[in-house]
Amino acid sequence: MNASVLDRTIKAYRIGAANNKYPIFDGTGSTFFPGRWNTATGRVIYSSQHYSTALLEKLVHSNTGKIPRNQQWIEITIPAGTTYEIVTTYSLPHWNDANVSQEFGDRWLAEKRSCILFVPSIIAQLDNNILINEFHPQFPNLTTSLNQPVIWDKRLFLDLQ
Repeated sequence: MNASVLDRTIKAYRIGAANNKYPIFDGTGSTFFPGRWNTATGRVIYSSQHYSTALLEKLVHSNTGKIPRNQQWIEITIPAGTTYEIVTTYSLPHWNDANVSQEFGDRWLAEKRSCILFVPSIIAQLDNNILINEFHPQFPNLTTSLNQPVIWDKRLFLDLQ
């Protein structure tokens, strides 16, 4: 896969615990809790192209049926000129197999081929998650908003109805 260059500024969203020992805009947690696109050897920041997708991803990964407590969100600004790649069902057959996606993601991170990687969301496959390589030379060009509290709609949770 060859990296392309963004022709416009885009936004991404990330949700994390306010009381976590790591900042929300940090990939350390992905080494302790590997995701679909990394193993413990690949440190990556997971974000989503839409705030609503970030909420869905947080709900799926919290897997408790209860409101995740002390959650905050940030908006990430990714400027024009940032390198990116896009994973599709055509570019990476079987992308939804964790072994395939983790191998691809770890290689992408290690090779630093691009600063960001668009990948399909498993739970909302028409939406993308955006993986960010914090060791890529362009990473310092990305900026974030201040942390803001996540306001959950109680109707999303079975135990509160």
